[in-house]
Amino acid sequence: MKRAFNVVQADLNQTLKPLDLRMVTYSALVLIVDNPGLRQSQLAEALDVERANLVVIIDELEGRDLITRDRVPTDRRAYALNPTLAGRRLYDRALEAVRGHERRILNGMDEEAKQAVIRAMSVIRRGSEGG
Repeated sequence: MKRAFNVVQADLNQTLKPLDLRMVTYSALVLIVDNPGLRQSQLAEALDVERANLVVIIDELEGRDLITRDRVPTDRRAYALNPTLAGRRLYDRALEAVRGHERRILNGMDEEAKQAVIRAMSVIRRGSEGG
């Protein structure tokens, strides 16, 4: 399983590199585009990263003009994260690139094997959420 993960991770890293994204910045961008107004604390929880580490990720995305960090009017301590037009455009390109990555990784598998992999990953994910 570790070898398979390494292959998937290496290919995904190469897929995202031309877009100047890492897996964590890609994941953050996807969550922000899919959930405009997401609070920093919610993003930290969804990514399972410490808030201090999240600041570095948010600073990188904001510095590239991919997101904005706006104060929440009802809570001056909180920030809402929103994608910019550039962020949405990069999101579209990144999603297409990741779909290509998935096609490469699953190339050569018949539909039954693909579904078995998806089911296995779902079981693994559910197991990790419970523990």
